[in-house]
Amino acid sequence: MHSSIALSLSSPSTICRSDSSNANASNSLTPRSLRFCGLRREAFGFKSSLSTHRLESSNSMRRGFSNRIEASLAGNGAPSSKAFDYDLVIIGAGVGGHGAALHAVDKGLKTAIIEGDVVGGTCVNRGCVPSKALLAVSGRMRELQDEHHMKSFGLQVAAAGYDRQGVADHANNLASKIRSNLTNSMKALGVDILTGFGTILGPQKVKYGDTVITAKDIIIATGSVPMVPKGIEVDGKTVITSDHALKLEFVPQWIAIVGSGYIGLEFSDVYTALGSEVTFVEALDQLMPGFDPEIGKLAQRVLINPRKIDYHTGVFASKITPAKDGKPVTIELIDAKTKELKDTLEVDAALIATGRAPFTKGLGLENINVQTQRGFVPVDGRMRVIDASGELVPHLYCIGDANGKMMLAHAASAQGISVVEQVTGKDHVLNHLSIPAACFTHPEISMVGLTEPQAREKAEKEGFEIAIAKTSFKANTKALAENEGEGIAKLIYRPDNGEILGVHIFGMHAADLIHEASNAIAMGTRIQDIKYAVHAHPTLSEVIDELFKAAKVKANYSSPVAEPVAA
Repeated sequence: MHSSIALSLSSPSTICRSDSSNANASNSLTPRSLRFCGLRREAFGFKSSLSTHRLESSNSMRRGFSNRIEASLAGNGAPSSKAFDYDLVIIGAGVGGHGAALHAVDKGLKTAIIEGDVVGGTCVNRGCVPSKALLAVSGRMRELQDEHHMKSFGLQVAAAGYDRQGVADHANNLASKIRSNLTNSMKALGVDILTGFGTILGPQKVKYGDTVITAKDIIIATGSVPMVPKGIEVDGKTVITSDHALKLEFVPQWIAIVGSGYIGLEFSDVYTALGSEVTFVEALDQLMPGFDPEIGKLAQRVLINPRKIDYHTGVFASKITPAKDGKPVTIELIDAKTKELKDTLEVDAALIATGRAPFTKGLGLENINVQTQRGFVPVDGRMRVIDASGELVPHLYCIGDANGKMMLAHAASAQGISVVEQVTGKDHVLNHLSIPAACFTHPEISMVGLTEPQAREKAEKEGFEIAIAKTSFKANTKALAENEGEGIAKLIYRPDNGEILGVHIFGMHAADLIHEASNAIAMGTRIQDIKYAVHAHPTLSEVIDELFKAAKVKANYSSPVAEPVAA
């Protein structure tokens, strides 16, 4: 499950691009040094060999760094000092903390991870993992219920049904399995898992339970919790958050979903497949406001209009009262601009899907003079924590939802890996514009980089032109063989130099297809180079192949290409 993406386009320190003003500080960001992950392979029971890398000397570590960076990284990458209990302590054992811990061990650091709840965090226990289990069920239900679709294959299927408890058990069992595998993978690699709520007592000092430990470096990775606006009373039964909904304790006949972002869309897919009617309540003037507008319009035509879904836009749910004494859930809707009462809904249940809030209370940030901003821990482009006076806090980092840069599980993991690179002596700046996002509806939506409005705004400010290329799933053999021709892929690029600014996909397996584009952005690959890549036929990957080939780039130059290897 995803929360809303928070990516600031006005923070150049966050972005590492080959043609940006901070290129000199990011020369070490070669394709080989880039590494992105969500759940590592160990999460699924595969073992990983432990290799210890010789760390760079402090002199080479400082080469190319500013004085301010030297102050922050002084001593990082050196052998562990007996003055510290650990080289690295991570507060929070979610996907971000797990990714950082495994990379730290791989780099030879003595590592501990503190968890006050359960290993896996939101993603594994109350988010990405169980929601995908429910969505797998909804996808199969949709296919079996689509008589026309089945007949097109020459198949005859009896009426499809489901066992609610069986569906809920599938989601719970998957979360339990992944949680167990994550725990075992860290234990097998020598990560100390410390149980308790982590609190920072001062520089390089953390307390959990009644125990105090020291570490050369500390990473905050405490994640987020569902955000519930004022006036909404959550009882966990008829007025629920995504945490409750994933348990699937009942399937309401009519449910209102407050918020039409990733979380709301995915749950609408699940509930309508299981027979519920859905009403969206969206504060903005259009549904799916976080998506590229063109993709959003097509997605609405396919994912919302034909289904048992209606919606109210431009309104706030100012008050929601749970069902009680035989009365239904009541929702008061007020105009988002005038704040006047517009309507009152009576439904069987309400799901609050208005995003997520950082879980940063009780961390002891006041002990190191750090003030949160709307709950988020302030960091720079290298995830280093910034105190109330604007100075870097030495040896303290924050990753994932707690810093608010990009609230996605795999972004947290990538940030954690980037931090470990830094504390072991290698400067590393993560390009957040290369991190993909996906919505696992049927069909799926995926994206990386800028939307068209964002790209046009950037082009106007910086004085260049953009161009758009599109391809349709209707022209793809594999999609047609599956009778899944609904969908498009959209490329936003610079025709003068071939830079990929954004890619958006709506269609079958869009979440899997986006990574060719995201990796191209991460490695700085231009369209004039990637258009010559070969794709197997017939596969869905040819949608992306045709997309790059459709682009018209004026530049003749290309990036250096490796010597061909004889077969």
